[in-house]
Amino acid sequence: MAQVSPADLKSLPNLPGYTFPEYKENYGRPNSWNVVNGVRIEQKEGFSHDKPKFVKVSKVQDVWRSGSLPDSQTRAVFKNAGKDIQFQELPAWDAFDRHVLRFSGYFKESVVETNLENFRVRKVVIYYYLEDDTCQIQEPKQDNSGMPQGQLIRRHRFPSLEGGYLKAEDIRVGSALQIYGRSIFVTDCDPFTREYFEQAGVPQGPPEPEETDPFQETRDAMKNHAPVQPRTYEKIYREVMLGGGHINADMQQFLENDKKVLRFYAVLDDVTTPQFERRPFTIMFFLADDTIEIREQYPLNCGRDNFPIFFRRGKMPMSAYKVEGPQAQARKKNEFVHGHDFRVNMTVQLLGTNHFFLYDADEFTRKYFINELGEELQPRVDVRLPERAVPRAKTPPYTGYGSWDDSMGSVTHLIPKLPKKDFVKLFRHEGKVLRFKAKFANPKPEDADRIFVMSYYLQDDTFAIHEPPQRNLGIVTGRFLEKGTHMNQVTGELFQPNDLIPGNIVKVYNNEFLIVDMDEYSKKVFENPDALLRKFDLEAVLQKLRDSMRQQYPLVRDIFRRFDGDHDGVLTVAEFQQALEKFGFQLAPEDVLKIMRHFDTRKDGQVSYNEFCDALLDPDWTTVMLHTNHPLDDSHDHAYAERAMVKTAERAETTQVRKAVRELGDVLYKKHNFIIRVLKEMQHITHEDHVSAEQIKDALEQVGHSFHIEDVQRAILYLEPEADLSAVDYRKLFRDVVTSFHDVSASR
Repeated sequence: MAQVSPADLKSLPNLPGYTFPEYKENYGRPNSWNVVNGVRIEQKEGFSHDKPKFVKVSKVQDVWRSGSLPDSQTRAVFKNAGKDIQFQELPAWDAFDRHVLRFSGYFKESVVETNLENFRVRKVVIYYYLEDDTCQIQEPKQDNSGMPQGQLIRRHRFPSLEGGYLKAEDIRVGSALQIYGRSIFVTDCDPFTREYFEQAGVPQGPPEPEETDPFQETRDAMKNHAPVQPRTYEKIYREVMLGGGHINADMQQFLENDKKVLRFYAVLDDVTTPQFERRPFTIMFFLADDTIEIREQYPLNCGRDNFPIFFRRGKMPMSAYKVEGPQAQARKKNEFVHGHDFRVNMTVQLLGTNHFFLYDADEFTRKYFINELGEELQPRVDVRLPERAVPRAKTPPYTGYGSWDDSMGSVTHLIPKLPKKDFVKLFRHEGKVLRFKAKFANPKPEDADRIFVMSYYLQDDTFAIHEPPQRNLGIVTGRFLEKGTHMNQVTGELFQPNDLIPGNIVKVYNNEFLIVDMDEYSKKVFENPDALLRKFDLEAVLQKLRDSMRQQYPLVRDIFRRFDGDHDGVLTVAEFQQALEKFGFQLAPEDVLKIMRHFDTRKDGQVSYNEFCDALLDPDWTTVMLHTNHPLDDSHDHAYAERAMVKTAERAETTQVRKAVRELGDVLYKKHNFIIRVLKEMQHITHEDHVSAEQIKDALEQVGHSFHIEDVQRAILYLEPEADLSAVDYRKLFRDVVTSFHDVSASR
């Protein structure tokens, strides 16, 4: 009986009704990951023997850092274990990552559309990627080649003529490479490629010359074209002698005076309008081609249309300007207006009937006349017209109803506003009252002995009259005129202190008074109205100041911050005086220094926070039963006054320095990419790395931020104390401004 072989069900067609259940031989879970030579690789499912491309590379010597401890036996074994192993196998994608061989070559392509050339040489670059044996061919772009260039063959594995795929050993310098029907002749390779083949033991050949085509030769000839006979000075001279040549007589003038303009400022008295008008102009003479342009400078709200070009740039004839036809004879050069004939304080007649008066010139024009013509222009002439007197309605007389400010509010405004008080005057002259003695100018017999006291209050310019009682006068005395704003009928205006000088006659409510005398206090006020004539007990002021400050805030820190206006951590003379004025103490500067010296225990001209706390707070415990503070020194110290003034000036300068650095930081740090614009502007100004402070100011102004030169110098010296203001490294300066921005940005 013949042996029956089992049928292979896999060979049967997969048709409906003819399929059989397939039994697996291995029920294990497939694993596509493996570790080969310590490298994790991915394998195809079902092909455990298949692995990626591996290459031999030099093994890097392993290093075991011992430190300060001696080597153990284990470390010695580790060091000697790999001495004989010089190479190791690694996957190609790991060992040759981003390793590319680069070859240069060309191939010829026939041209049948023209009879000027038969072929065209097309240069290419061959890239061979060692990590996956793929290739790519690029054709460099050529100007005006007339054909699309760039990627010639995309990256993939090139087939070989012998079968399989192209390898790196198949590309040799000096041989032809057959790819998809093209024969590419390899002419050269880069240094990395040569080094790779030398290490592999198969060095590449020397570079081969590249072939050229008629098209490339024509392009090269166009670039290096030279005239058959060069133009020499002798040839130019002979051409000019014969009446020919191409010499431009005005070229030298243009090259020497390009962008040089003489600028004069002029006015034109326009009498054609119903109202006389003086119109300003700018006359510009271009030295490059002897042309003139006149621009009108329109004043604000002049009512004219904004067309500034009065005469477009061109040559201006001396006589009346008229349009000439093509048959007219050309004017000579000396018949046109020239800028060398202009002078300051001179009237010139241009365009026929226009008389321009030149009253000034710019700085370049003045230097040009001195250096080139040897003549100095006259100084600027003032041509401003006097301001027109606008008639104003006379203020109606005060009727006596309501206050003076309320009545004037109805005159100056259609809808009267609440009168504003002069708080500065009220604060400075509070309590100052001028008193004068007066009597009737033309009294009746029964009023001849009556005496009046006139009081003038400087704080609000109010006026009052009081009649003191007299024995057996027979008239009820007391308040003669209520305190308020009253008008002097002699002058027609409100009462002023000068109206009450002894000997003057004033009239109020039809009563005329003769000023007889004034008190001593009023005499001193007339000598110096801002003088502080009131005497204070400085010890009482000190105690009152301490009590008032304690009532401001519960914490001394808040009290100190309240009076430290610039937040610099100290109180100067001005800040201390403001603190005294806040509590109603208007002291003389000498008295302010005396109280401030009591707070300043170190006597350095300023009061710190610790000194302020020591003077304001009472001690927590004392060694005596009735503890008293140190008495106030009432003597004046001139040396301390000078130190206080010096500290005030130093703090003011410190504030200016911090403000300058902060404003410069706001420009360079807060604005995105603004520092790049500043650096580009600096490169336009100069090519040097060190510039002056004036150049930094000009660069910042060109990009739209104006700074004073003093502020720029303050910022430079703050960031670089040893810097030379005439040679500043602007890159380092801008870097310091950005890095130190947060150190000076906030107020302390």
